[in-house]
Amino acid sequence: MKVMIRQTAKGLEAYVAKKDLEEMIVETEKPGLWGGWARLSNGWLFEMPAYDPPPTLPVTVEARRLSTGEDG
Repeated sequence: MKVMIRQTAKGLEAYVAKKDLEEMIVETEKPGLWGGWARLSNGWLFEMPAYDPPPTLPVTVEARRLSTGEDG
């Protein structure tokens, strides 16, 4: 799923165009966001691609949704 990541005054924000969803990233598996999971404020969990070095923001990446936050 294509996810656009950008830096805002409040922190990192994710936009999923296919779902017209714009949510803050509230938790990450790794300090730099890339190569682990990222949780959005609505509970969705995405597996983020690994980058070395990290891309400059804003950037659109292919991320796999692991959970919708309602999976039990």
